[in-house]
Amino acid sequence: MFVMLLVAGTAYLLLGDTTEGLFLLGAVVAVIALSLAQQHRTDQALKALRDLSAPRALVLREGIPQRIAGGEVVRDDLLILNEGDRVAADARMIDGSVEADESLLTGESVPVPHAAPVTRNSDLTLRAPAPGDAVPEHVFAGTVITRGTGLALVTATGKATAIGRIGGELHAHAAPTSRLQQSSRRLVRRLGALALVLAGLQALVAGALGASPLDSLLSGITLAMAILPEEIPVVLTVFLALGAVRIARRSVLTRRVTAIETLGSISVLAVDKTGTLTENRMSIAELSRDGEQLRVAPGIDLSLSFRELLETANQATPALSSDPMEHAITTLSTCYPAHTSSGDESVVHEYPLTPHRLAVTRVHMSPNRVEACVSTKGAPETVFDLCHLSAATRSIATDQIASMAQRGLRVLGIARARCSVPQTSTGWPADPHAFDFEFLGLIGFADPPRAGVREALQQCSTAGVRILMLTGDHPHTARAIAEQVGFQGPVDVLSGDTIDSLDDGALLKRLGETSVCARVKPAQKLRLVRVLQQDGEIVGMTGDGVNDAPALNAADVGIAMGRRGTDVAREASALVLLDDGFDRIVETLRLGRCIFDNMGRAVAFIFAVHVPVIALSLVPLLLRWDPLLAPIHIVLFELVIDPACSIVLESEPAAADVMQRPPRPADASPFDARQWWPAVLQGALLAVLLLLSASFLLQSGHDADSV
Repeated sequence: MFVMLLVAGTAYLLLGDTTEGLFLLGAVVAVIALSLAQQHRTDQALKALRDLSAPRALVLREGIPQRIAGGEVVRDDLLILNEGDRVAADARMIDGSVEADESLLTGESVPVPHAAPVTRNSDLTLRAPAPGDAVPEHVFAGTVITRGTGLALVTATGKATAIGRIGGELHAHAAPTSRLQQSSRRLVRRLGALALVLAGLQALVAGALGASPLDSLLSGITLAMAILPEEIPVVLTVFLALGAVRIARRSVLTRRVTAIETLGSISVLAVDKTGTLTENRMSIAELSRDGEQLRVAPGIDLSLSFRELLETANQATPALSSDPMEHAITTLSTCYPAHTSSGDESVVHEYPLTPHRLAVTRVHMSPNRVEACVSTKGAPETVFDLCHLSAATRSIATDQIASMAQRGLRVLGIARARCSVPQTSTGWPADPHAFDFEFLGLIGFADPPRAGVREALQQCSTAGVRILMLTGDHPHTARAIAEQVGFQGPVDVLSGDTIDSLDDGALLKRLGETSVCARVKPAQKLRLVRVLQQDGEIVGMTGDGVNDAPALNAADVGIAMGRRGTDVAREASALVLLDDGFDRIVETLRLGRCIFDNMGRAVAFIFAVHVPVIALSLVPLLLRWDPLLAPIHIVLFELVIDPACSIVLESEPAAADVMQRPPRPADASPFDARQWWPAVLQGALLAVLLLLSASFLLQSGHDADSV
């Protein structure tokens, strides 16, 4: 377009028409300014989104945990490190132990262990270590915590960190080009080639009919400018960027703008139960020990046996935990102390939760350094295995679990053991199965359904989006919650063990019959995504943990939880929910459909406007009229079409039936013939009316300039 304007402006100057020549050359500046303004608007929108979705840090200030932007961390802050966090600054461990992926700095993919020194050193300002040094207490900015928890004192930020010294600031990758942007550019290139061919023919015909070379050139340039819809790629880029801003206003951050065009095609939405369909506001509702079950109510008096159950659960809970279940344990245990421990025990060893061992075990050493207390809590099945329960005892406990789960409670098993302290810190068993655990009992947690979930599920059903609830809870708990939040019909539950036992074909058949999966592990989530995609489904997936990252990345639209999600999960996802609510996901689906509809309207508008412009450029030559349009007129059209599309059509509200249609086919495009043919016909009708009006005016004695 710029080249054609320059050529046309130069041609007018050569013809002696200084006014139009300078106007066209000035139009070059105007078009460039408009393009830069649109690009600036897009860049600002994307920058704001990048800033909002940047990694965060959990710091301890004045004894209160606070979640802040990574860039706000300062020297001497206390970082609370949890699994899945990206470390915001160089820091020195002062409590706990973690493993960190330092491949970003060292190239080595093996996690590196870090731990607080056994003997605290008050000098926390030693030389700045480098990644790979034998300084296990130091963690580094940019690395990811893959296991464990800890507290670390910040020693360096920004360019003073190890990553700042060895490589400077990491630059974000360029945003990938979306499928729509690619197809729009292909369309423009093809129409551009067609425009050049037709423009050349028009110039030749004009010359053959007696026009001067410069007039023939201007005639060809006018037709080429009329055919080329060069505003389409710009409009689509603006729509995607501003669409991301609209979605952000609904508390959903867009990390990958290309996901917006996929939102309207989602046919299956796999969502976590906890925190998405429920409030993730845990409270202890029931306790069970030695066959006795107790419903917890405010002001209730707990016996010593139940207090011991709570105390053991609390000893298996890390300090400063942000997990709602662990917070509920700590709160209630503090209200009902058992006083069976002196309170002076220190944690000397920990067995963290793993995908294959769904329990956390912590070892506390008594002040006499002779005996240690081992506390564990986790999935009841795992705790049963650690306790080596007999079949009869296991059967009784399993019945109690089923009873609690049927009331919608999440259930944890609690156990403890006593052991002697080894001579060295490396003398602890490699596996907690080596301890002689005593099974203490069960704790049941209530997590109320979120308000508005039932209505949101109904909207999804009307919109043809199937909801698949995924949870690590007991199948009875999953079924009870599904019924509470509004899943329709008898709820059939598919368990993780069953998923592993089925081949892909059988699994796909079962997925067509169920809407709830229980006791699901992260690796199984990935398999579910792939099986559904192989069947042609467009899958949206929610997740929050480190192990959810592969499934989030594999899903067509990965959705991370903003409040409880790890940095790793956020970085693997396309969208981030700031308040974790299911209704926000449904609202985002609605906006995604609206944005795509508005793109279609914009493309139709562009085609509808270009058709009469092409006709007014081509037909006068064929009818041997004087030219009705010149390049200057095309420029005026271009300066109107682009802003009209990006400002007016982008902000169009959603159609009333936007959530009453089935999901859009994955290969649907605003450039499909069925989308733009009606617009072409409308443009053709307008062209006929304009040409008839022009013919009448010319026959009435008006010249082409006045027409």
